[in-house]
Amino acid sequence: MTESEDPRLTSLAHGGGCGCKIAPNVLSEILSEAAPAFAPARLLVDASTSDDAAVYQLTDEVALVATTDFFMPIVDDPFDFGRIAATNALSDIYAMGGRPIFTLALVGMPIGKLSPATIRKILAGGRAVCDAAKAPVAGGHSIDSAEPIYGLAALGLVHPQKILTNAQAREGDVLILGKPLGVGVFSAALKREMLSPADYQTMIASTTRLNTPGAELAAIEGVHAATDVTGFGLLGHLASMARASRVAALLEDERIPVFEGAGRLAREGVKTGASGRNWASVSAMIETPADYPDWRRDILTDPQTSGGLLVSCAPEAADAVLGVFAGCGHEGAAVIGRIEAGAPRVAIRRAAR
Repeated sequence: MTESEDPRLTSLAHGGGCGCKIAPNVLSEILSEAAPAFAPARLLVDASTSDDAAVYQLTDEVALVATTDFFMPIVDDPFDFGRIAATNALSDIYAMGGRPIFTLALVGMPIGKLSPATIRKILAGGRAVCDAAKAPVAGGHSIDSAEPIYGLAALGLVHPQKILTNAQAREGDVLILGKPLGVGVFSAALKREMLSPADYQTMIASTTRLNTPGAELAAIEGVHAATDVTGFGLLGHLASMARASRVAALLEDERIPVFEGAGRLAREGVKTGASGRNWASVSAMIETPADYPDWRRDILTDPQTSGGLLVSCAPEAADAVLGVFAGCGHEGAAVIGRIEAGAPRVAIRRAAR
């Protein structure tokens, strides 16, 4: 089989990118009886707060961050697919305030449906990102699978006193989002052959931009909590932060950055199936204006493959946080709301008209 005979990558998958994730409420039910029987004291972060990675303390100065992430194609270009999947997997290390040290490739490919040349390009894309992050691919595992799957197990290091979790947001904090929303809308449009070349390039630029600010943010006094916004959408990941931190969150709708093309497509009705599942999972704790449009709700639950970091920090630290984002090429970062006292919930407010 030759590369020219390969079908479109996205045609081989029933879903793509982080939109493949199991819905939060279903996942919660599946894991409801999965608490570990033994949790050593050195296991500083586990699955109990739905955080981005596990953290295990090695010494007084060093803790190990461990995570894994993989999914099916979100784009048809094999090299771009590999780059996106690797960037997304490394994001969990950065979201914990860590720096990645090495990775392991997780590969499932439909042998006989994809040529060896195409599979090599997927692996090359992932390797290019890992090399740029100074986290080389040191090994991995592969299987013959019905759909193409690629991702990484990633390991990193962080100081035990500088770990960023989703459980330390404080009343009075401001919320900062590192990348605009709309990747899921772009991916849905791509599958329907509705995505313009310009919007495709916007999607690729965002999904392959490493969340390196996370490692620097951990050193800023006043940065209290962080997570990355991926498959559960902004509302899903912010709801997890609110629950873990036992606080309420307020989003200022007009300040939430959305890719222009994605906003236009969403108004035309383009969305992923995951946005509806995400909304069903968190709607009980979300307050929206009475006239809030469906397309806007879909944007806030849009699955973000390799999305931005969501940071909760003291107001006086906001300029420093935005400066770190800008210095790492994340020009779209913006203050989008604040943390308030109260039962865990997320309220969306629109400016008076």
